[in-house]
Amino acid sequence: MKKFKTFLFIVLFSFSSLLYAAQVNINTADADTLSSELSGIGQSKAEAIVAYREQHGPYKQLEDLTNVKGIGIATIEKNKTKITLE
Repeated sequence: MKKFKTFLFIVLFSFSSLLYAAQVNINTADADTLSSELSGIGQSKAEAIVAYREQHGPYKQLEDLTNVKGIGIATIEKNKTKITLE
């Protein structure tokens, strides 16, 4: 029974980390945060996201990220659960 409880604890703990995955606000995050938290976004693309935001104002929808050179729908799809606009 003790092994079962230990196993159950490990499984629940593993899933809880998925539930509390950090979200990144692309309208306020700096380039370092964007590059470390988003898949497929390195420092160069992260800096481009911030530069676009500074030049054009806040992102209104996720698809606005496709206006940044090097970011396409596939990158947005990979990260859509991690990105917030507010």
